[in-house]
Amino acid sequence: MHYALRLRIFKTYWWKVLSGVLLIYAIVMGFSIPVPDTMIQETIRNLFFHVGMWFGMLAMLTTGFIYSLRFLRTFNLKEDRMAVEAVNTGILFGILGILTGMIWANFTWGAPWVNDPKLDGAAAGLLIYLAYMVLRSSVNDIKNRAKISAVYNIFAFVMWIVFVLVIPRVSGASIHPGNEDSPVLPMHLDPAMRWVFYPAMLGWILLGFWILNLRVRINKLNGEMTA
Repeated sequence: MHYALRLRIFKTYWWKVLSGVLLIYAIVMGFSIPVPDTMIQETIRNLFFHVGMWFGMLAMLTTGFIYSLRFLRTFNLKEDRMAVEAVNTGILFGILGILTGMIWANFTWGAPWVNDPKLDGAAAGLLIYLAYMVLRSSVNDIKNRAKISAVYNIFAFVMWIVFVLVIPRVSGASIHPGNEDSPVLPMHLDPAMRWVFYPAMLGWILLGFWILNLRVRINKLNGEMTA
């Protein structure tokens, strides 16, 4: 194979390969490394998956926010396509994050859902983005849909930050791991767990961009087929 072609393939796919390698590493090591004896016991292994999905969601929603801002500056429909598919991917990660969190909560608290500011904020934030998808489906004109969606998406991102990050921190009443005195914050983790945690987070984020890339390509193909 010609060197230039191999170099082009490497530049195109290296981050996808890295995502796969990191996630396989996280799965294998996440279930095999010894974990410290904490109050949440072996369920702490879910940290490599549940938290990673939320990192993926945050990366995708931030990407959608940026592309909505870019659309309002350029009114290029390609920016709108990137924004909506980033949100779609973020919603997918959000749903998976809530499901893995419910499994974790059932073992830790004895119920899949408890009255907690972080859990309630996550649910509210996800509903805001589901409303974004409903809004898009209710507007038929492509340009108006893109404009209205971009404005709403910016609003949704700010509200998501408030519900998920600000209110639980201000309330100080959350029992969810991740508070300042939590034993499962990254800086408090056992060194062996950090060697899995950080690669896992990067792997989930890269997976999010991989899914986004596929969704945009599929969206583009469907548009060309219906044109």
